[in-house]
Amino acid sequence: MSDPYDTQVGGNHYKDMAIQPSEFINKNKILFAEGNAIKYICRHNNKGGKQDLEKAKHYIDMIIERDYGDETYKSQTFASSIMEGNDTPTGHGTLSDDIKVSYEV
Repeated sequence: MSDPYDTQVGGNHYKDMAIQPSEFINKNKILFAEGNAIKYICRHNNKGGKQDLEKAKHYIDMIIERDYGDETYKSQTFASSIMEGNDTPTGHGTLSDDIKVSYEV
């Protein structure tokens, strides 16, 4: 089987790099938004210019909101997840029926 990183569909803006962003992203098991930010930053000089940097910035803004966003929003997300019967934000684990969860706004 050939190495999938030897082939690039739609241009050559990654092939000249010592390590292609997709290889770095996949081998490090980087999340989607982080991976896209890396991809756009790496290719901006050879493909999309300023627009690729704007795309990278957009993904970084999404990461900031997802991981460091408003605590009120995170609390509401947690509360709605419990009300939908998922017990925890990930849908795993249990909360006893007699436990009351409240959030200050």
